[in-house]
Amino acid sequence: MINNIDDLRLGIIGLGYVGLPLAIEFSKKKNVIGFDINKNRIKELKSGVDKNLEFSKEELQNQKQLNFTNSLKDFKSVNCFIITVPTPVDKLKKPDLGPLLSASKMIGEIIEKGNLIIYESTVYPGCVEEECVPILEKFSGLSFNKDFFCGYSPERINPGDKKHTISNIKKITSGSTPKIADLVDNLYNKIITAGTHKAPSIKVAEAAKVIENTQRDLNIALVNELSMLFNKLNIDTEDVLKAAESKWNFLPFKPGLVGGHCIGVDPYYLTYKAKSIGFNPNIILSGRKINDNMGNYVASELIKEMKKRNIKIEGSKILIMGLTFKENCSDIRNSGVEVVIQELKKYNCELDLYDPWANYEEIEKLYGITPISTLNHGIYDGMIIAIAHNKFKDIGETNILKLCKKNHVIYDLKYLFSKHQVTLRL
Repeated sequence: MINNIDDLRLGIIGLGYVGLPLAIEFSKKKNVIGFDINKNRIKELKSGVDKNLEFSKEELQNQKQLNFTNSLKDFKSVNCFIITVPTPVDKLKKPDLGPLLSASKMIGEIIEKGNLIIYESTVYPGCVEEECVPILEKFSGLSFNKDFFCGYSPERINPGDKKHTISNIKKITSGSTPKIADLVDNLYNKIITAGTHKAPSIKVAEAAKVIENTQRDLNIALVNELSMLFNKLNIDTEDVLKAAESKWNFLPFKPGLVGGHCIGVDPYYLTYKAKSIGFNPNIILSGRKINDNMGNYVASELIKEMKKRNIKIEGSKILIMGLTFKENCSDIRNSGVEVVIQELKKYNCELDLYDPWANYEEIEKLYGITPISTLNHGIYDGMIIAIAHNKFKDIGETNILKLCKKNHVIYDLKYLFSKHQVTLRL
């Protein structure tokens, strides 16, 4: 067993939105090997390119203690493995542990006595010890908490946020024994200036992580439902929220499409575990149902308003501004906009997709539509402002309005416009 953090030699598995920032931060303190199964990702990072746009070429090439690889042979010196692979849901909204279990198998085949495996991927309570540890034991031939040990420190990365970076977000830590819990906590305290919270067990840390985003999901579901109600009452939702926010303890959540790899996913991990023990989580599932249906609601409200204005729906030209799952981020996976686009396709509308943050090849692959790179004036019957990128704010309200025909509908989901300039708002 390793007793001193100075003796830990780190290998980070998965170099996406979570793993890469973690690898860079740790490499400021010690040598780190960053591994990803995607050969192109490794090739790009070695040349100083981060397609996620989180780090510049200069930032990547200045990491003297960080080595990128897609070969496990380079892990010979590693005795502390940090796993940061995705934990998505499948089409039935059930946890897809495939990447996590594959990473566990891969590490199980190379770990040695005394090694430490730390998981950062979001899971349900009990997953590390019930699902991952047996795989580590099977493929290593070693015994848990005797020959190797585990920790869990859930990621709290906020993609696109240059203010709340990894070092100044408080980190939850935990370990499979009290000594390992101390070791994991001391390790992360080396890079987390905001400090850590040492949970009493891995299960507690897993549960704490999964409820963070479940709570946010429920709060957003509430304001989404209120927005639909206020729309029927002809009350502006933003006006209501601003008035309510004048009280110090009102929570300032906003309505909108809910996507991404956390808020739209984590509640399903918790509900899966709940159902497996015979507990039906009614409130959590109700919130998910509301947020999952927001894309359908947005599409139907846009079409309904266009019909009111006698705009012919079939063949109408509609612009969707913003395709990523959140502002100022390049990731289009699990974006709430996807449902809106699929619904509008059913009406045989001509869709233009525009997002200067997103990768155009990925957009075309996902939607079968070639995104536009320039905006043309006076051609749109309808427009949806789905994401409030800073770049859209820079374009300006006046210039965006010029993109539309005289008779048009603008649906502003993010309160980007003054309310008198748009037709619909959430």
